[in-house]
Amino acid sequence: MSNEAAKAQISQEKIVARFQQLRNEQRNLANSLNTLEMDLREHKTVIETLNSADPERKCFRLIGGVLCERTVKDVLPQLVENKDFMAKTITMVTEELSKKGSEINKFKEEHNIKIRGEQIDGSSKASEAESATKAENRNVLVSN
Repeated sequence: MSNEAAKAQISQEKIVARFQQLRNEQRNLANSLNTLEMDLREHKTVIETLNSADPERKCFRLIGGVLCERTVKDVLPQLVENKDFMAKTITMVTEELSKKGSEINKFKEEHNIKIRGEQIDGSSKASEAESATKAENRNVLVSN
């Protein structure tokens, strides 16, 4: 009997480890998406600025940690190409993120995983109001 209990414990540990791995992968995808979106916004800002500049004007571009001197007419097409590539990559990462979320939900349902603090479907409005009050007070620092 203890052998079966030990196997069940190992199995539970593997399930938890796999679930944590899935959540970490999802977190990494979300961080990558956030970084790409920030880079895209920066590229758009630089492109807007360079569009109004003289095409023969000197500008500097950081490439792999090396600052290179170029002209606006040389840099602008490269920036537009990079911006387009980033937009495509953001679309792909967003799709991967939603797939990972579906995979996590499926894994949770298959293994009956419940996360502390997560609302259960069919909970009453009173418990929702109570949890909303707790959420408001959760991050409050009170000093005397």
